[in-house]
Amino acid sequence: MEHTARPLNAEPPRAVAARIAARLREQGYQAYFVGGCVRDEVRGIAPDEHQPKDYDIATDALPEQMQAVCPHSLAIGAQFGVIMVLEDHHRIEVATFRNDGLYSDGRRPDFVQFSRDAREDVQRRDFTVNGLLMDPSSGEVLDYVDGQADIRRRVIRAIGDAPTRFREDRLRMLRAVRFACTLDFEIEERTFDAITPLAPQIT
Repeated sequence: MEHTARPLNAEPPRAVAARIAARLREQGYQAYFVGGCVRDEVRGIAPDEHQPKDYDIATDALPEQMQAVCPHSLAIGAQFGVIMVLEDHHRIEVATFRNDGLYSDGRRPDFVQFSRDAREDVQRRDFTVNGLLMDPSSGEVLDYVDGQADIRRRVIRAIGDAPTRFREDRLRMLRAVRFACTLDFEIEERTFDAITPLAPQIT
């Protein structure tokens, strides 16, 4: 996501995202940081306020419930359970836990089914290092896919069956290579073996 210049007195994105998560929790919903922000905190990389990082939130609140809690928001992908909260010059993506239906176009699911189970949501994500959840207030990490071990081993490994993950969304093959390069990780053998025959399908 492209970041625009922020006023000097604007809050850091982590604080804004934590406040949004706390607001959801006050209304009885689950809310966790998810994805690259958690991966990098586990790696010990502190947020760089000069180049702010995206802080994404996963929750069991439905899109209309999220927007009731966060009225300054955009339904950028409500059919997939995704809204964008606009707060203090930041855009925080908040997504409902879900499991995905069939992918007929090799990019996006034909339909999704919302869930209240964080573990179920993690299982449909791309790589173990991106499948970690973090409690914004305590810093506790929920790891259902051995993502922390893969961070220590410095490997990119698909969640579940690698060929299935890549047939669902072919962009994931490019993401695997990008993460390996930018993080200086190795692509795990079975994940790499799944990319090789499917790579010609990236068009």
